[in-house]
Amino acid sequence: MTQAVAIEEIAAAKERLDALRREITRVYIGPSRTVDLMLTALLAQGHVLLEGVPGVAKTTLVKAYASALGASVRRIQFTPDLLPADITGTYVLSPKEGTFSLRPGPIFANVVLADEINRAPAKTQSALLEAMQERQVTIEGDRFELPAPFMVLATQNPIDLEGTYPLPEAQIDRFLVRVAIGYPSAKDEVAMLRAHNAEPPRARSVLSVDELLSLQSMARRIHVEDDLYEYCVGLTTFTRTHARVLLGASPRATLGLVQAAKSAAVIAGRPFVTPDDVRGVATSVLSHRLVLVPEAEGDTRARDAVIEDAVQRVAYRRAVRPV
Repeated sequence: MTQAVAIEEIAAAKERLDALRREITRVYIGPSRTVDLMLTALLAQGHVLLEGVPGVAKTTLVKAYASALGASVRRIQFTPDLLPADITGTYVLSPKEGTFSLRPGPIFANVVLADEINRAPAKTQSALLEAMQERQVTIEGDRFELPAPFMVLATQNPIDLEGTYPLPEAQIDRFLVRVAIGYPSAKDEVAMLRAHNAEPPRARSVLSVDELLSLQSMARRIHVEDDLYEYCVGLTTFTRTHARVLLGASPRATLGLVQAAKSAAVIAGRPFVTPDDVRGVATSVLSHRLVLVPEAEGDTRARDAVIEDAVQRVAYRRAVRPV
């Protein structure tokens, strides 16, 4: 692939992504950074965890995002009595034919909305682990591939409200980015009231599945210098030795950091990754994966502060190469 072809591809991709962003923001009124992080996860083939108190348009955002993608969408409302089979599906007996047939669950979709994921116990939450990591599910010993592309968009409350369960660390680590959604500004809230005064707007499909797969394939080919690989490892290594961190970012987190930086470069219209791309996604990719020491757990900003500390203290050094 030549540089000229890469630039043309990037320009076309940026145009399609800008159209997608415009369609989402026609329905969801809030910071553009939120939508950009979701587009970053889309290009990187990752999953998104949206955190926010009830009523801040998490579900509205996810539904608008999924509708604009032009892909198949299924929603799972997580409740304390939800079973793993309710997510993956199960075999059912046909009395007339005397045979068992698969009744697929809602996990068999391009975009899966896991609404209020922390309202289900760990046993049910774990039903998503194999699907999120390997893009497959195993039902009674039989393996089934999930459709491509596949993406989980999960919402949860950031505080321990009644009837919620904390997500296991293994599942948290499978979300590429965490997007914190706070209260809107006064200006945005007024705009929201105007937009939803009569009939709430609905997002239209602006992409196809084939276009999504093409965009994801292109994002994987974005150029990354070896120096930036070392920089990403330096950031995650810093978290593993931080005084306030009990369990630092995993190698999966380092991989996710590189993938997200590539996607950020595409969104910015560049065929190569810069240190600013890495710094721009570092907090969203790494902070939710950290397990803090007990005395720091009560500080809601502690995880973000560790990543901000890493960005400030880990220097990017470009190697001097022989001519």
